[in-house]
Amino acid sequence: MKTIKQVIKVWLPFAVTITAFAMLVYAAVQQSYRQNANDPQIQMAQDGADFLANGGSVDELVPSSKVSVSKSLAPFLVVYDRSGTEVASSVTLNGQTPEIPAGVFDYTMEEGQDRITWEPQVGVRIAAVVVYYPDGYVLAGRNLREVEDRENQLTLFVGTTWALALLATFVVIIIGEFMTRERN
Repeated sequence: MKTIKQVIKVWLPFAVTITAFAMLVYAAVQQSYRQNANDPQIQMAQDGADFLANGGSVDELVPSSKVSVSKSLAPFLVVYDRSGTEVASSVTLNGQTPEIPAGVFDYTMEEGQDRITWEPQVGVRIAAVVVYYPDGYVLAGRNLREVEDRENQLTLFVGTTWALALLATFVVIIIGEFMTRERN
């Protein structure tokens, strides 16, 4: 019993350190995945808002073909007027444009831009960027399915590595403890 307590006493700092590093790696990589998921939308929304603010037409900006967001990973655009009413859209979900979450337009008008993770339907998550311009808002979005698949792989990889590292350090400490006892 004393040996088990000694092993745990030696192993515990290793376990805490391994856990902290596993959490750090997971958080850093997951956030990188998620933040990078916004990259094309940031450019699309900002450029779209600039285009419209400088006299461009909504018809020229928004493609006429629709992206089925539940199936496609392609990015899409939606333009809204100042009141939040849809003007044009290149996205469809169950035959209509998904409804943007409440409060997004207020925040975007105040801050100039908002970046959200949006789930208009169970199983359909969207990385969206909304940019305010004088006559309304431009939303650019895309399905997060591939990013979330990568996050799931990351969870499995980091979780497995964490568990194996905990087990390996525990076994090495036990072996070291028994080798030390045999010498004495």
